[in-house]
Amino acid sequence: MQKPLNVLNQAINKQVMVELKGNREYRGVLDGYDPHMNLVLKNAEELIKGEVVRKLVVTIVRGDNVIFISP
Repeated sequence: MQKPLNVLNQAINKQVMVELKGNREYRGVLDGYDPHMNLVLKNAEELIKGEVVRKLVVTIVRGDNVIFISP
């Protein structure tokens, strides 16, 4: 079984989907992360209830808001 940070490391420079608290999601290319699961996404889309509300060149997602990350 793989550890979560090892899975994230394999997802660097690949498209990921991040679900956050409050029915919010981000889809983008994983550019980096830290041990607290703070994420840096490039070319991301912010979605609320499945609807794209904005596009972002670079965004940082705080790890304490993350419910799951899907590579």
